[in-house]
Amino acid sequence: MNQNTPPSSKSATKSANGGRTAVVAVVALALVAALFVLVPVEWQLWIKALHIFVIIAWMAGMLYLPRLFVYHAEAGPGTPQSETFKVMERRLLKGIMTPSMILTWVLGLWLAWKVFEFQGGWIHAKIALVLVMSGLHGYLSASFKRFERDANTKSGKFWRVMNEVPAVILILIIILVVVKPF
Repeated sequence: MNQNTPPSSKSATKSANGGRTAVVAVVALALVAALFVLVPVEWQLWIKALHIFVIIAWMAGMLYLPRLFVYHAEAGPGTPQSETFKVMERRLLKGIMTPSMILTWVLGLWLAWKVFEFQGGWIHAKIALVLVMSGLHGYLSASFKRFERDANTKSGKFWRVMNEVPAVILILIIILVVVKPF
């Protein structure tokens, strides 16, 4: 929609999008419920393989988005490069990172429940770190919105440091899953 679209048309589009979002949410919840109720524990290797795949996709985005923010911050608002970065960031966040994060949670909780029965301190620590990673995802999402509005106040140096945070969290998660220290 452009600036000349009448307000009533804009609100009708928002309403239609909200209706679609609600339908998608209901279908997604039904699929998650079906996964937890209908999928037997014997499928655990398939679920684990899919879980690893979506983790890789999520982490690729978590490592790449802050790097895009470095270049975006250095390009400055209103430049052609800035507009290109906005498109790249939106596609990465909405097309790869967020769906992968959601699937990571769903499949991971299935494994924690059906396979590990939430037993062991390592799994609780892992879930806590995945919560931290999800919080970082939320922070990056909010930062994307600031970049989209040309309202970023953070420097390229800040984003270089932030680029390392997901890697550190991921290393800790991997150690917990592989070593199971407690």
